[in-house]
Amino acid sequence: MADGAMTATFLAVIGAASLLAVTARRLRPSDRLPSLEGWALADRALGPVWTWLLLGGTIFTAYTFTAVPGLAYGNGAPAFFAVPYTVIVWPLAFVLLSRLWSVARRHGYVTAADFVRGRYGSPPLALVVALTGILATMPYLALQLLGIQAVLTAGGVSPRGPAGDLVMVALFAGLAVATYRHGLRAPTVISALKAVAVFVSLTAVCWLVLARLGGPGPVFEGAARRLGGTDLAHSPLLLSPAQQPAYATLALGSALALLMYPHVLTAGFAADGPRTLRKVSVALPAWTGLLALFGFLGIAALATGVEAPRGSAEAAVPMLVDRLMPAPLAGLVFAAITVGALVPAAVMSIAAATSFVRNVYVEYVHPTATPKRQVRIAKGVSLTAKVGAVAFVFGLRDQDAVNLQLLGGVWILQIFPAVAVGLFTARLHPRALLAGWATGMLAGTLMVVREGFSSLVPLGFGAPTVYAGLAALLLNLAVAVTVTAALEHFGVPRGADATDLPSRLTVRRRPETGANHP
Repeated sequence: MADGAMTATFLAVIGAASLLAVTARRLRPSDRLPSLEGWALADRALGPVWTWLLLGGTIFTAYTFTAVPGLAYGNGAPAFFAVPYTVIVWPLAFVLLSRLWSVARRHGYVTAADFVRGRYGSPPLALVVALTGILATMPYLALQLLGIQAVLTAGGVSPRGPAGDLVMVALFAGLAVATYRHGLRAPTVISALKAVAVFVSLTAVCWLVLARLGGPGPVFEGAARRLGGTDLAHSPLLLSPAQQPAYATLALGSALALLMYPHVLTAGFAADGPRTLRKVSVALPAWTGLLALFGFLGIAALATGVEAPRGSAEAAVPMLVDRLMPAPLAGLVFAAITVGALVPAAVMSIAAATSFVRNVYVEYVHPTATPKRQVRIAKGVSLTAKVGAVAFVFGLRDQDAVNLQLLGGVWILQIFPAVAVGLFTARLHPRALLAGWATGMLAGTLMVVREGFSSLVPLGFGAPTVYAGLAALLLNLAVAVTVTAALEHFGVPRGADATDLPSRLTVRRRPETGANHP
């Protein structure tokens, strides 16, 4: 049960987050008339520091900070796929985000579906990209609530039952008001507090764990024995050869999927230029180090004998913190993880609302909607998304949200050919991309559901177990390439390309250096 010092520290950090949200309107103020670009992208005016804070705070969610150590606590080595996965993401972000930003700024695109609409001249393809993004985002948004709930309940900060639910609703209500009024600026300023609180509190927890247990060696040896191994070399803390294909494909597929999520692209579009995004991509590995330390805490929870409730491994780290740390520092950790959920939740709701307004409402319902009306509709949809997430968490089992989020990762990966490949070549026919998308969505969903909502699936015939999303993506690409060849053979026309990008990937020579570049 939380004592007064823990609760006071927790409330102080949450109060600071609320005060920061109130000051959001002062961040890069603009005299422009209300527009979706201003509300959803902060007028594309965020410099390197703010972009680093926002992108890191958006990508690394509270659920990430509880699920990864929970997986390490229950399964050992496979949990650490998240570390190479985020390492792979940063070079991809260096190339893809900066290129996509340049096209989006030039043509006033606000979403990935806007780019697809302009690149291929295909409203149906843009619609499925937008709807896939929204579909994948909603369970991810609900998981932020589950992350808060798990941390506060395990730490004793929030009581179980209706009283605890009211605490969570109150936290989300403050976020909803700030986001409604200030758009992306609200989570941007809160991300600064998230970074400070998480980095400081995690450093303190890891230092205390190592000091209490005598260093990393005893931590891993103790965890190995808890997982049933005789020593570190013969325990689940090391990958077996049979696990390596699943580990590698899960890391690669997750990396390719991450940059397709609307909330990540929204945070990237808010930067003030491609140079800023390249600088930020180089500095983002600091957040990966943070994630690795959270995974280490899952191992430490094993070593210290923490007994998480059955089916609630994500509670292991909060229980470890509650056991080892002084009450004020424990309150700081719980508050840091809670604020860690508020930032991505706000950006997710903004991104989903923006996709709906630009690619559904304006495209099919009200093509002449003024910028002011678009902002008003987006605010309402953003608020509805948050309310829907709360209702989802209260109305369904926690495992349902987890299952849908696993499917969301598979689904969002199926827009990779239209968005990422489309940045470098328009050779794939939009109708072929639609066929590939439909094939990938259907195949990926069937594979995951057939395995009892496991994203790792055996391919059969002696083939290894792999990530279902990556297998579905390869099938998606194969269909897209095959159908493109057939459509070109029969002379089926395609829409006009309005992006000014080359129609295919070419290599030209820089006149000043002689270097080759795409």
